[in-house]
Amino acid sequence: MLGTIVNALAIVLGTGLGLILKSGIRSNYRETIMDGVALSVLLIGVMGAIKTNDLLLLIFSLVIGSIVGEALKIEDRLAGLGQLIESRTSSTDGSVAKAFVTASLLFCVGSMAIVGSIESGLTGNHQTLFAKSVLDGIVSIFLSSTMGFGVFFSAVAVFLYQGTITLLASSLKALMTDEMIREISSVGGVLIMAIGLNMLKIKKIKVGNMLPAILVPFLYYFIKRVVGIA
Repeated sequence: MLGTIVNALAIVLGTGLGLILKSGIRSNYRETIMDGVALSVLLIGVMGAIKTNDLLLLIFSLVIGSIVGEALKIEDRLAGLGQLIESRTSSTDGSVAKAFVTASLLFCVGSMAIVGSIESGLTGNHQTLFAKSVLDGIVSIFLSSTMGFGVFFSAVAVFLYQGTITLLASSLKALMTDEMIREISSVGGVLIMAIGLNMLKIKKIKVGNMLPAILVPFLYYFIKRVVGIA
């Protein structure tokens, strides 16, 4: 859990620094910087997605995951959680909810969060999550300077999400394989690409409703192993 704790603290510290620097960063600088961050996010997503060795599995994972996510209305529930947090604050313009949902999805979805948490749980190696902490800390500075203190609450989401994956990985060591991790990470790469597109305001994609897609490769390889399919 050390890697996850460090990651959450990096987001908290980055958010605090971003709020302090908010008045000192001109709007045009913030906009350009955020566009640069969005492009970087898009690149990270592409680099993760192209690692797949099973394109059909990737496609089916996104389709099945999207159907499940739409049925569960995950995006609406995430937004509702953000609004609940907002109702406990002085903000009334939707900024807190938007910042919480955007930052939570950005920090929780992707190959680094998944692989890093699995490595942490399986081997006790926290290096990937430490690297992610640096990236998330930097991104949170600019997110909070642009979107406000709602980014702070995403640290809780990161702690719960990555902590859960770490604990599950630790308890499911015998079930995890390299190819399973690779395909799960590839799906995460596609989702983080969608987050980049959202940040660039190219198209509004309901990334939250696609989150179940990450579980499909795990179930696929687990079933293959149970029934003995090579």
